[in-house]
Amino acid sequence: MHARSSRGGKWTAFVAALGFLVLASDGTASVRARVVSAEFDSPIFATAPAGDSRLFVAEQGGKIRILNPATHRVNRAPFLVVENILSGGERGLLGLAFDPAFATNGYFYVNVTRSPDGATEIRRYRVSAANPNRADPASETLILRYAQPFPNHNGGWLGFGPDGFLYISSGDGGSGNDPNNNAQNTNALLGKILRIDVAHPSGGRAYGIPTDNPFAAGGAPEVWDYGLRNPWRCSFDRETGDLWIGDVGQDAREEVDVHRAGQAGGRNYGWRVFEGRIPTSGISDPAPPNAIRPVLDYPHPIGEAVIGGYVCRFPVRGLKGLYIFGDEVSGRVWTFRPVNGRATHLQERTAQITRQGGIPFLSSFAEDGFGRLYAVSLAGKIYRIVGGPSR
Repeated sequence: MHARSSRGGKWTAFVAALGFLVLASDGTASVRARVVSAEFDSPIFATAPAGDSRLFVAEQGGKIRILNPATHRVNRAPFLVVENILSGGERGLLGLAFDPAFATNGYFYVNVTRSPDGATEIRRYRVSAANPNRADPASETLILRYAQPFPNHNGGWLGFGPDGFLYISSGDGGSGNDPNNNAQNTNALLGKILRIDVAHPSGGRAYGIPTDNPFAAGGAPEVWDYGLRNPWRCSFDRETGDLWIGDVGQDAREEVDVHRAGQAGGRNYGWRVFEGRIPTSGISDPAPPNAIRPVLDYPHPIGEAVIGGYVCRFPVRGLKGLYIFGDEVSGRVWTFRPVNGRATHLQERTAQITRQGGIPFLSSFAEDGFGRLYAVSLAGKIYRIVGGPSR
């Protein structure tokens, strides 16, 4: 995330680059984004407990604030101010997830960059027993910590899968070309999707290791998938359980990957040897025989920082069943229809999405507790994604 360059690229070039996709019209309805609030300071993610219409917005500087989308009102008092973090660039409060049993245990989890050393910490908090709009800062519990050798590529997403386990996206540790080869090292926690059991601590840790994690008996037991550069935004399809991964590229390609529900862990998405579908410039490592190609990749300068999104399962005209994603640098937005782990019916939505076209400084897409879709802009805005007839 947070690559910077001029906007650019042509749709014809995108089609040529994505020639392996089935490109076709998928209906005539448009997809639009309506601002529901512009009151935030560098919002970076948003989510909600299941069945909750409030939207909990994480600001990079450490505040979690509550937006009531129906009234466009933001609660004056923050839900929580996360302390002892480094913020700026690719650091800060980067992710937020509510426990599947939040209604009874009040737990939620954050992914933060710790002050002063820049390590990643996964922390747990509990909502206040007296006020559902406030968390108890004294309930802070450290779940997991791992060092970051450089200030970039922290990953930052975390979320619960349909199996009840907590998944965490970790970047490769930063710099360029993954100098420590972390992503391909299954003994390292960097450049991975991690999978832990926070409901059943064991082995002196604040979490357990699922028995079917691929390296539970050798390697880093927390690792689920590997070969990722900076998996900034991921999501589970709430209908199928598929895990969608938006992995930010380096100099040439941006990619979207998928781990389909029911597939074993240990999938290798190819970085640092591959950037998207092409060999990484300056890397002479042999190609991993088990490297998996992305579902979709696209070249620079069509975009330079992919923002992974969601498969819409809320009944939105023209969007239900489609995966929506975008790019932070170009502000462009696209959809495709997932079919058996493939991307079909790719459509660019940039001209439709706002009056200005696209979403500037897009940092994330989001779902509320009912599956309604939103987009988050570092410029301070939260957008509701809606459908409607073509213009």
